[in-house]
Amino acid sequence: MPTIFTHAAVPVLLGTAAGKQGISRRLLCAGAIAAMLPDADTLGFKFGIAYADPFGHRGALHSLLFALCVAALAALLHRRLQTTATRAFAFVGLATVSHPLLDMLTDGGLGIAIAWPLTAHRYFFPWRPIHVSPIGMRFFSGHSAPLITSELLWVWLPAALLSIALWRWRASRDRLR
Repeated sequence: MPTIFTHAAVPVLLGTAAGKQGISRRLLCAGAIAAMLPDADTLGFKFGIAYADPFGHRGALHSLLFALCVAALAALLHRRLQTTATRAFAFVGLATVSHPLLDMLTDGGLGIAIAWPLTAHRYFFPWRPIHVSPIGMRFFSGHSAPLITSELLWVWLPAALLSIALWRWRASRDRLR
């Protein structure tokens, strides 16, 4: 998995570029939390749930079904998120699904149960450029440099470039009004 910071970075960068009129601060925070939420499955280790179990790490909470459930909850809470139900559903849903998609790009682990409950099979993308972050790794240890470099190159840089493009497009559109 990429680090928890990287999972949150994707919706934060893109949501910020969309502007406060498009993505409220509350919705932005909800998106960042939703992007990190699938890794709550690591708490299962404390209760004896094995990594490879359907509710183990990278299992059910990394599925499209889970992302849809989180998105539906956001839609129900849209007024508290200071947005429309459609925008809450879309932004939080995409933020949540970004997590397993990024994990599918990593070079370690058992894969992602993205299609759970239809199948417990765990998938990776054929191309896996992101170094996996070991569970419980100390982020600022001597072993983290290759991981951080990998995440900066393959997640932060593309997200930042996309955010800049979105921000520039929005700015040029606003000038034309």
